[in-house]
Amino acid sequence: MKLFSCLMTLLLFLLQSVPGLGLPKDTLRCLGYHGFCFHSKSCPEPFAAFGTCSRRQKTCCIDTTSNFHTCQDEGGHCVPPQIKCLQEQGGLCPHGEWKCCTEV
Repeated sequence: MKLFSCLMTLLLFLLQSVPGLGLPKDTLRCLGYHGFCFHSKSCPEPFAAFGTCSRRQKTCCIDTTSNFHTCQDEGGHCVPPQIKCLQEQGGLCPHGEWKCCTEV
């Protein structure tokens, strides 16, 4: 799995360096969270849906067995950046700049 992740990172780097071949923003965000883009609307086990890819045509799925857990898995909730957290929590939020909080 780590080899696949490294290969995807290399591919992403190469695609960004060639003008006109850049990936959509939602795909870049998915790959940035070590996610994978699937054609189906639901993710296979052990993956969980985490947004979209390819301009909302595919589903971004993250591996739930990795160190990248969603905010809700860690007991928090996602809030926009303008809201101040009393206590931040580790975990991923599906919206790019949002943060994971246990208490607001």
